[in-house]
Amino acid sequence: MSSEALTMTPSLSAAPGFWTLLREDLACVFQRDPAARSTLEVLTTYPGVHALIAHRLAHRLWQAGWRFAARLLSFLSRMLTNVDIHPGATIGRRFFIDHGAGVVIGETAKVGDDVTLYHGVTLGGTSWNKGRRHPTLADGVVVGAGAKILGPISIGERVRIGANSVVVKDVPAERTVVGVPGRVVDTRNGSPHEENGINLDHNLLPDPVAKSIACLIERIEMLEQELAELRHDPQPAAHSGQCRTCSAGDLCCEHESMHADMNLNSNKNSAVKYSSEMRN
Repeated sequence: MSSEALTMTPSLSAAPGFWTLLREDLACVFQRDPAARSTLEVLTTYPGVHALIAHRLAHRLWQAGWRFAARLLSFLSRMLTNVDIHPGATIGRRFFIDHGAGVVIGETAKVGDDVTLYHGVTLGGTSWNKGRRHPTLADGVVVGAGAKILGPISIGERVRIGANSVVVKDVPAERTVVGVPGRVVDTRNGSPHEENGINLDHNLLPDPVAKSIACLIERIEMLEQELAELRHDPQPAAHSGQCRTCSAGDLCCEHESMHADMNLNSNKNSAVKYSSEMRN
């Protein structure tokens, strides 16, 4: 098995104590949210932290066989925080849900250490089978607002998923994914990782649509040059922000003669209007 494939599984090591997890969960908030000012503020006003604390307790009840109590605690947490985490979901250390609203994490989801989710994220299933049907996120993954990761797929270490993306296929480690359906637009993140190995610049993502349009424009320019050569016409001038001569001729609103006519007509209309006002 390749080393890349090994990074597809989160490092869910032996679970530490509840209080150790709580201290780490609180500490990571200050590392990833510059708006956090004090521990008291985080404990009392951060719904993502409230949901995570409730899940830590509900997950222990779930593992101990107290399934109804676990589901009830999870239900109450969802009413208070607007974050729906199934008590069967496995979540690693230093997990952070920023803003918290509308996050959904399914029963068989597995989340590694140092993962960050923004509001509106769904780790959902695509099957009614009782087996594994939710995604697995490895360590250091950042998921942008509104993104959906669906099905029993694996997301590699330090992957960045752009806002509102829909990911339905495995993603190797250290990639960037955007779009619907999600596509890998960066073969490697390349940029040095931030402190604690997490790159939170999920806003600095490539735009595959803009890139495709730029490629089409470049191709059109090449075809125009080839057509001009076949017709023995003058080569089109390189684009410099000014209108190029094309087959549209005077119909083009950017053509120089068109601009001159428009200015002349505008001056005539202004003169006529002024004369009419003077007569009145």
